[in-house]
Amino acid sequence: MTLRRTSSMNTQLVNAIHLQEVELGETSTDPSNNTPAETGQGSEAPEVKAPTEPKCFTVEEAVESIDFGRFHVMLFIIMGSANIVEAMEIMLLAVVSPEIRCEWRLEDWQVALVSTMVFLGFMVCGVLSGYIADRYGRWKVVFGGFVWAAYFSLLTSFAPSYGWFIFLRCMVGCGVAATSQGFVLKTEFIPAKYRASLLPLASVFWMLGSMLIIVLGMTVVPTMGWRWMIRFSIIPSLILIGLFLLIPESARFQVSAGNMKGAMSTLQWIANMNGAKLPEGELREKAVTERGSASTLIGPAFRRTSLLLWYTWFVASFSYYGSVLSGSELLEKNLLCVTDADQEHQIKHNLEEALCYCIAFNMADYQTLLISALGEVALIPLNICLLNVFGRKPSMCILLLLSALFFMLVNICTTMFGFTILLFLLRSVVAMNFNVVYIYTAEVYPTSVRSIGMGFCTSFSRIGGMIAPFIAQVLMSKSVILALSPFAVVCVICAVGVVLLPIETRGRALQQNA
Repeated sequence: MTLRRTSSMNTQLVNAIHLQEVELGETSTDPSNNTPAETGQGSEAPEVKAPTEPKCFTVEEAVESIDFGRFHVMLFIIMGSANIVEAMEIMLLAVVSPEIRCEWRLEDWQVALVSTMVFLGFMVCGVLSGYIADRYGRWKVVFGGFVWAAYFSLLTSFAPSYGWFIFLRCMVGCGVAATSQGFVLKTEFIPAKYRASLLPLASVFWMLGSMLIIVLGMTVVPTMGWRWMIRFSIIPSLILIGLFLLIPESARFQVSAGNMKGAMSTLQWIANMNGAKLPEGELREKAVTERGSASTLIGPAFRRTSLLLWYTWFVASFSYYGSVLSGSELLEKNLLCVTDADQEHQIKHNLEEALCYCIAFNMADYQTLLISALGEVALIPLNICLLNVFGRKPSMCILLLLSALFFMLVNICTTMFGFTILLFLLRSVVAMNFNVVYIYTAEVYPTSVRSIGMGFCTSFSRIGGMIAPFIAQVLMSKSVILALSPFAVVCVICAVGVVLLPIETRGRALQQNA
């Protein structure tokens, strides 16, 4: 019994000694428990270094760090060329209208319906393509749009009847609506300080497309007919489909989808092409769980912006296509009040007297259309100056008020040269306004809803495009002043609405999340 008690006491003693050694070891290794004498630092406490966090950067910082270079030149040329395709499809309506009117004996409303059906395709597919682009990527939507538009445009040239023609043109409009997402893709790669200068320059490509289809009308239509003109017009689309394979998916979209590896690979490829370096650290940004949600557009943060932008886009399209179609209609039917008209232009064509189905453009008419198309790029330096000096909202106000003024001035009696100048200036200001509206919309919405936001806006713009032909082509035959006045009135109202937009985006970084 005594032996067992002694053994138990020995065990407790050993455990106590072991515990004391462990406590002494922990004390000796903890610098905070050392006395001043032990640390050799007098009365000062030792400095404890906090753990350093790994460096990281966002897509916005990467885009700004890479800066402008060879990749952006390639991006600007290829994505700008998409405007050539879109412009050719739109201007084709103005050039081909006299030809199909003659071939199928169409009345004014039937000619106007051709343009309306194209814009119906725009409107329906604008929202759909924006939703798909925010959910599955910009690149897929734009590439699919190119292929779709080229395919149905080719089929249009084989249309056996008027009904088939308007159906196939509606399908073309659907494809072109998808290609407009290329503007979002381009905007998301361009550094903020270059957007105001580069994005308006896309008008150069639009002008080239407009002029190309007019030149095709001058050269091909009189000799080979309008069907071969359409077949030649899809050649730029086929070239662009091959070139577009060089453009990567938007890194901003890849980040919003949680694909950090893909975004990093894209940014590194662009940096290598530009001879630049990415910021130190790793790409880190919160993934967006809800993308392509229309409810965000009408939520508290963007409700007023969206409602005003939808009307602004309606007016931008209504006034732009109104200027294009009004110019061609005034020339086709010789409805101008010209003081020095030649014998051919003194003959007025209207429904009250006699329906003259075959009124083809002459060479002078094509030349007037060419000069007015040049107006879309002639004042680009002024457009860039307005954007950089005054900002987006004031620029839109100024251009909308000028648009209203020139719409009314087109009605005055002047010489043929005077009419050409007025049409030139009108096309300039409405095109510049469209540029600013595009830029503002791409900048004001965050990445999570940028494509669907643009999709909704373009759809509302197509409503303006659907109405414009009935004003510019049908009502124009009744009264020139009655046809031009609605364009001027909506521009003035829109200028007031632009003042109420809550956000100015000049110099503002693109937002990733709402």
